[in-house]
Amino acid sequence: MSSTPDPQPARPAAEADRPRPKPRLVFDDPLDQQSSDDTDRGWGERPPAGGSAADLARFLDEKPPHHI
Repeated sequence: MSSTPDPQPARPAAEADRPRPKPRLVFDDPLDQQSSDDTDRGWGERPPAGGSAADLARFLDEKPPHHI
């Protein structure tokens, strides 16, 4: 008589004794939370670096092509 291998890998004893936690349902209002679009970073703004060298680098990076 042949035995088939167990399809699931064996878990450690400590983990096998503990039941898996169920996913938590959250009934909060999603409009109360701030999204990434509500921040300057979400719109692609850089955090203020300070200093004239950083300002010049930003100006040169964001300069329109007609301002050569």
